[in-house]
Amino acid sequence: MVARTVSIDVAIREAGFSQVVILGAGLDGRAWRMPALADATVFEVDHPDSQREKRVRAASLKQAAHDVRFVPVDFTRDRLEDALASAGHDSARPTTWVWEGVVMYLERADIEVTLRVVEARSAPRSRLVVLYHSPSIIRKMAGVYLRRIGEPVRSAFTGNEMRALLAGFGFAVVEDDDLATIATRISAELAGAERFVKALRIVTAESR
Repeated sequence: MVARTVSIDVAIREAGFSQVVILGAGLDGRAWRMPALADATVFEVDHPDSQREKRVRAASLKQAAHDVRFVPVDFTRDRLEDALASAGHDSARPTTWVWEGVVMYLERADIEVTLRVVEARSAPRSRLVVLYHSPSIIRKMAGVYLRRIGEPVRSAFTGNEMRALLAGFGFAVVEDDDLATIATRISAELAGAERFVKALRIVTAESR
């Protein structure tokens, strides 16, 4: 968690955009802990049930972001593009999109549905940050466990496959590293702890 959190935080700060969309936000706390978001509007996209719990937990917290907008989306009946537009997302301004801890649980067709919306609502130079699984023996072993607890891993991509996927939706890869490599740039101690997580990768891409 440390390597992926630090890496995504850096990507958000480096982009410096005034719009950040977190897809499948869950209990993500960036809007409450990142001073770099002081001038940004953060759109938190998640299922209505999950958001109700988060609103309760976050009620007593002081937000760091200029504005936090909860965007409830039930993908079985709601359109993501309509929900973002209703929440005030401006497709004419660059956006940082964060898709962490979700893609591996989706079939490719479902991933493409969301990427189509991201493409349509991304002004030039927008950034997309995605955590994804790459094929490996460790991933397969973890997949067996996750399937048993009801969270089956449904997708995995090589670096080249992810590059091609994102290119099909107007995004060019800027950086793509596994968590073990990212950890070595943070600290030697973390590098030792993260050396077995090469199956998890973070890609940052920019819209054309």
